[in-house]
Amino acid sequence: MITAMNLIAERRISQAIREGSLDAPSWKGKPLPAEKNPFIPDDLKMAYKILKNAGYLPPEVETRKDIHNLEELIKSTDDEHLKVKQIKKLNFLVMKLNTMRNGPVNLEIRENYYEKVVDRISTKAKGEV
Repeated sequence: MITAMNLIAERRISQAIREGSLDAPSWKGKPLPAEKNPFIPDDLKMAYKILKNAGYLPPEVETRKDIHNLEELIKSTDDEHLKVKQIKKLNFLVMKLNTMRNGPVNLEIRENYYEKVVDRISTKAKGEV
């Protein structure tokens, strides 16, 4: 079945061949550039590319960015009560990311940091310095 989009695409390709605009010597004989993210399903690649070009990020990437920013904020905060609130937010974001991906996210590196922060907070809360 030939659709209008197929006809338009075929006409534009034929026109580009006639005009010689597809003869790019810099590409001739070279492999196509590797995909930036091979983990994106094929049916979503075009949508993700359009969103990326428009300045939007996929929800998982946006959540990971928020997690990273919150970790940096936790590192730079001295107030213990504020750190506890930020850690709760961090836990929520990690849980949100887990549900988005239908499974646990590999954040073992962050868990080590999280344990150190919790130990430090609990030690200061008991009055030990």
